[in-house]
Amino acid sequence: MLNLNPALLNQLTDALDKQGWFEWPNAVSDALCHALLSEATAHAAAGALHLAGVGRGAIHQVNAAVRRDEIRWLTGETAAQQAYLRLMAMLQDALNHALFLGLFEFESHFALYPAGGFYKKHTDSFRGAANRLVSTVLYLNPDWQADWGGALVIDSKDPQQAPIVITPEIGKLVIFMSEEMPHEVLPTQHPRVSVAGWFRCRNTRTLMQ
Repeated sequence: MLNLNPALLNQLTDALDKQGWFEWPNAVSDALCHALLSEATAHAAAGALHLAGVGRGAIHQVNAAVRRDEIRWLTGETAAQQAYLRLMAMLQDALNHALFLGLFEFESHFALYPAGGFYKKHTDSFRGAANRLVSTVLYLNPDWQADWGGALVIDSKDPQQAPIVITPEIGKLVIFMSEEMPHEVLPTQHPRVSVAGWFRCRNTRTLMQ
Protein backbone atom coordinates (compact mmCIF):
# COMPACT_ATOMS: atom_id res chain seq x y z
CA MET A 1 0.00 0.00 0.00
CA LEU A 2 1.29 3.45 -0.87
CA ASN A 3 1.95 5.61 2.17
CA LEU A 4 -0.03 8.57 0.88
CA ASN A 5 -0.21 10.41 4.19
CA PRO A 6 -1.29 14.07 4.02
CA ALA A 7 2.23 15.45 4.42
CA LEU A 8 3.68 13.28 1.65
CA LEU A 9 0.72 13.94 -0.63
CA ASN A 10 1.18 17.68 -0.17
CA GLN A 11 4.88 17.32 -0.96
CA LEU A 12 4.10 15.26 -4.08
CA THR A 13 1.42 17.54 -5.47
CA ASP A 14 3.38 20.71 -4.69
CA ALA A 15 6.43 19.28 -6.48
CA LEU A 16 4.41 18.31 -9.56
CA ASP A 17 2.79 21.74 -9.68
CA LYS A 18 5.99 23.75 -9.22
CA GLN A 19 8.82 21.68 -10.68
CA GLY A 20 6.98 19.08 -12.74
CA TRP A 21 8.53 15.96 -11.14
CA PHE A 22 8.76 14.05 -7.87
CA GLU A 23 11.18 11.35 -6.71
CA TRP A 24 9.71 8.94 -4.14
CA PRO A 25 12.23 6.47 -2.64
CA ASN A 26 10.84 3.25 -1.17
CA ALA A 27 7.35 3.98 -2.48
CA VAL A 28 6.66 0.33 -3.30
CA SER A 29 7.67 -2.64 -1.14
CA ASP A 30 10.70 -4.74 -2.03
CA ALA A 31 8.47 -7.83 -1.99
CA LEU A 32 6.21 -6.50 -4.74
CA CYS A 33 9.19 -5.21 -6.72
CA HIS A 34 10.88 -8.61 -6.57
CA ALA A 35 7.66 -10.30 -7.73
CA LEU A 36 7.39 -7.94 -10.69
CA LEU A 37 11.09 -8.34 -11.47
CA SER A 38 10.70 -12.13 -11.51
CA GLU A 39 7.86 -11.79 -14.02
CA ALA A 40 9.85 -9.46 -16.25
CA THR A 41 12.94 -11.68 -16.27
CA ALA A 42 10.81 -14.77 -16.94
CA HIS A 43 9.20 -13.02 -19.92
CA ALA A 44 12.65 -12.04 -21.18
CA ALA A 45 13.94 -15.61 -20.86
CA ALA A 46 10.88 -16.89 -22.76
CA GLY A 47 11.33 -14.36 -25.56
CA ALA A 48 8.02 -12.73 -24.63
CA LEU A 49 9.29 -9.15 -24.63
CA HIS A 50 9.33 -7.13 -27.83
CA LEU A 51 11.42 -4.21 -29.03
CA ALA A 52 9.95 -0.86 -28.06
CA GLY A 53 9.29 1.72 -30.72
CA VAL A 54 8.84 5.46 -31.02
CA GLY A 55 5.78 7.34 -32.22
CA ARG A 56 2.14 6.30 -32.04
CA GLY A 57 -0.32 4.75 -34.44
CA ALA A 58 0.63 5.02 -38.11
CA ILE A 59 4.02 6.62 -37.37
CA HIS A 60 5.11 4.00 -34.84
CA GLN A 61 8.48 2.47 -35.67
CA VAL A 62 11.38 0.67 -34.03
CA ASN A 63 14.45 2.92 -34.10
CA ALA A 64 17.53 1.59 -32.33
CA ALA A 65 19.24 4.96 -32.70
CA VAL A 66 16.62 6.50 -30.37
CA ARG A 67 15.83 3.76 -27.87
CA ARG A 68 17.01 0.24 -27.10
CA ASP A 69 14.67 -1.44 -24.66
CA GLU A 70 12.20 -4.32 -24.69
CA ILE A 71 8.71 -4.13 -23.27
CA ARG A 72 5.63 -6.12 -22.29
CA TRP A 73 2.36 -4.45 -21.33
CA LEU A 74 0.82 -5.12 -17.92
CA THR A 75 -2.63 -6.66 -18.23
CA GLY A 76 -3.42 -7.50 -14.61
CA GLU A 77 -2.99 -11.20 -15.37
CA THR A 78 -1.00 -11.95 -12.18
CA ALA A 79 -1.36 -11.16 -8.50
CA ALA A 80 1.72 -8.92 -8.59
CA GLN A 81 0.39 -6.91 -11.52
CA GLN A 82 -2.99 -6.57 -9.85
CA ALA A 83 -1.35 -5.33 -6.66
CA TYR A 84 0.68 -2.73 -8.55
CA LEU A 85 -2.30 -1.55 -10.56
CA ARG A 86 -4.26 -1.10 -7.31
CA LEU A 87 -1.47 1.13 -6.00
CA MET A 88 -1.61 3.20 -9.17
CA ALA A 89 -5.39 3.49 -8.83
CA MET A 90 -4.82 4.93 -5.36
CA LEU A 91 -2.32 7.39 -6.77
CA GLN A 92 -4.71 8.35 -9.56
CA ASP A 93 -7.47 9.12 -7.07
CA ALA A 94 -5.09 11.17 -4.92
CA LEU A 95 -3.81 13.21 -7.88
CA ASN A 96 -7.32 13.85 -9.13
CA HIS A 97 -8.48 14.97 -5.70
CA ALA A 98 -5.50 17.27 -5.13
CA LEU A 99 -4.82 18.66 -8.61
CA PHE A 100 -8.15 18.19 -10.45
CA LEU A 101 -6.39 16.53 -13.39
CA GLY A 102 -9.30 14.40 -14.58
CA LEU A 103 -7.13 11.29 -14.85
CA PHE A 104 -9.28 8.44 -16.10
CA GLU A 105 -7.08 5.46 -16.93
CA PHE A 106 -3.60 4.06 -16.44
CA GLU A 107 -1.45 2.00 -18.78
CA SER A 108 1.95 0.51 -18.04
CA HIS A 109 4.56 -1.92 -19.27
CA PHE A 110 7.68 -3.69 -18.13
CA ALA A 111 10.77 -2.06 -19.65
CA LEU A 112 14.00 -4.04 -19.87
CA TYR A 113 17.10 -2.12 -20.93
CA PRO A 114 19.84 -4.66 -21.74
CA ALA A 115 23.50 -3.77 -21.33
CA GLY A 116 24.08 -0.94 -23.79
CA GLY A 117 20.40 0.07 -23.74
CA PHE A 118 19.29 3.71 -23.62
CA TYR A 119 16.48 6.08 -24.57
CA LYS A 120 17.41 9.48 -26.00
CA LYS A 121 15.77 12.68 -24.81
CA HIS A 122 12.03 12.89 -25.45
CA THR A 123 8.71 13.81 -23.87
CA ASP A 124 5.95 11.30 -23.24
CA SER A 125 3.20 13.39 -24.83
CA PHE A 126 3.03 16.03 -27.51
CA ARG A 127 2.18 19.39 -25.96
CA GLY A 128 -1.55 20.06 -26.24
CA ALA A 129 -2.40 16.49 -27.25
CA ALA A 130 -3.07 15.42 -23.63
CA ASN A 131 -2.89 11.75 -24.55
CA ARG A 132 -0.66 11.24 -21.52
CA LEU A 133 -0.74 13.67 -18.60
CA VAL A 134 1.32 12.10 -15.81
CA SER A 135 4.17 9.60 -16.27
CA THR A 136 5.45 7.12 -13.69
CA VAL A 137 8.51 4.89 -13.45
CA LEU A 138 8.96 2.19 -10.80
CA TYR A 139 12.45 0.69 -10.53
CA LEU A 140 12.85 -3.03 -9.83
CA ASN A 141 16.60 -3.77 -9.71
CA PRO A 142 18.01 -4.51 -6.24
CA ASP A 143 21.50 -3.32 -5.28
CA TRP A 144 21.90 -1.00 -8.25
CA GLN A 145 25.44 0.38 -8.57
CA ALA A 146 25.91 3.98 -9.68
CA ASP A 147 28.70 3.04 -12.10
CA TRP A 148 26.28 0.81 -14.02
CA GLY A 149 24.74 3.96 -15.54
CA GLY A 150 21.09 3.74 -16.59
CA ALA A 151 20.07 6.89 -14.73
CA LEU A 152 16.94 8.82 -15.63
CA VAL A 153 17.81 12.42 -16.49
CA ILE A 154 15.00 15.00 -16.42
CA ASP A 155 15.44 18.54 -17.71
CA SER A 156 14.66 21.20 -15.15
CA LYS A 157 11.92 23.72 -15.91
CA ASP A 158 14.47 26.37 -14.99
CA PRO A 159 17.09 26.53 -17.78
CA GLN A 160 19.56 27.92 -15.24
CA GLN A 161 19.41 24.72 -13.20
CA ALA A 162 21.21 21.49 -14.01
CA PRO A 163 19.16 18.46 -15.13
CA ILE A 164 17.91 16.11 -12.42
CA VAL A 165 19.72 12.74 -12.34
CA ILE A 166 17.78 9.87 -10.74
CA THR A 167 19.39 6.53 -9.92
CA PRO A 168 17.21 3.45 -10.65
CA GLU A 169 16.96 2.02 -7.12
CA ILE A 170 14.48 -0.71 -6.18
CA GLY A 171 11.12 0.56 -4.96
CA LYS A 172 11.70 4.13 -6.12
CA LEU A 173 8.76 5.71 -7.94
CA VAL A 174 9.36 8.74 -10.15
CA ILE A 175 6.34 10.81 -11.16
CA PHE A 176 6.45 13.64 -13.68
CA MET A 177 4.25 15.65 -16.03
CA SER A 178 4.26 13.95 -19.41
CA GLU A 179 4.04 17.00 -21.68
CA GLU A 180 6.33 19.31 -19.76
CA MET A 181 9.41 17.31 -18.77
CA PRO A 182 11.93 16.21 -21.43
CA HIS A 183 13.90 13.24 -20.14
CA GLU A 184 16.24 10.45 -21.20
CA VAL A 185 17.62 7.13 -19.98
CA LEU A 186 21.40 7.09 -20.02
CA PRO A 187 23.20 4.02 -21.40
CA THR A 188 23.26 1.18 -18.92
CA GLN A 189 26.08 -1.30 -18.35
CA HIS A 190 23.79 -3.79 -16.59
CA PRO A 191 20.28 -5.05 -17.41
CA ARG A 192 17.87 -2.45 -15.99
CA VAL A 193 14.22 -3.31 -15.33
CA SER A 194 11.36 -0.95 -14.52
CA VAL A 195 7.63 -0.51 -14.90
CA ALA A 196 6.85 2.58 -16.97
CA GLY A 197 3.32 3.95 -16.79
CA TRP A 198 1.08 6.81 -17.87
CA PHE A 199 -2.13 8.32 -16.56
CA ARG A 200 -4.54 9.52 -19.25
CA CYS A 201 -7.67 11.64 -19.43
CA ARG A 202 -10.97 10.29 -20.67
CA ASN A 203 -11.24 9.70 -24.43
CA THR A 204 -7.49 10.02 -25.02
CA ARG A 205 -6.65 6.36 -25.68
CA THR A 206 -4.40 5.75 -28.67
CA LEU A 207 -2.66 2.69 -29.99
CA MET A 208 -0.13 1.16 -27.61
CA GLN A 209 3.49 1.38 -28.69
